[in-house]
Amino acid sequence: MLNSAVLVLNRNYQPVHVTSVKRALSLLYLGVAKAIDTQYRLYEFADWAALSASAPHDSVNTIDRRIRVPRVVVLSAYEYLPKGRVRFSRLNIYARDHDTCQYCARQLPRSELNLDHVVPRSQGGKTSWENVVCSCVPCNLRKGGRTPAQAGMKLLKVPMRPRWTPFFRGASRRITYREWLPFLNLADASYWNVELLDD
Repeated sequence: MLNSAVLVLNRNYQPVHVTSVKRALSLLYLGVAKAIDTQYRLYEFADWAALSASAPHDSVNTIDRRIRVPRVVVLSAYEYLPKGRVRFSRLNIYARDHDTCQYCARQLPRSELNLDHVVPRSQGGKTSWENVVCSCVPCNLRKGGRTPAQAGMKLLKVPMRPRWTPFFRGASRRITYREWLPFLNLADASYWNVELLDD
């Protein structure tokens, strides 16, 4: 339970990070953050601990009490505004394409996927959201340095720049905490990935 996920919001109620329950409780105890409930009421540590005693929610035991797990915390003094665009990166392309080869429609582990330029760079194709897709190795080899039309292949969908933040979209698919849902549509933060550049 201590390693399960907690959504961290800045003072403007925008998601900036996902942390563990252990770290979230530390932030509450130190007064750096406040817990927020489903009615959008904020609680400091002592109030949250008192409230938690009778609640039938996920909880952790301490030496002298049982404390409800906060699923969302708000940082008291952090005003960072997430960037408004989705970073062009390998992980975000995988997320946009749902880890699915855009030619054969097989969903595969990321270790079995690579990136393909729809219009090959040798034919003037750019390294951009609109020209890069997930592809399995066999399809990538079959396509080679040709366009899908030249290779007799068809794309599942036209590649586009996503309007969501893949990190939070992926998190919401894996983790289903109802408490997160009101805040996920505000998410525009990029996460642990490196932007891809056109060579």
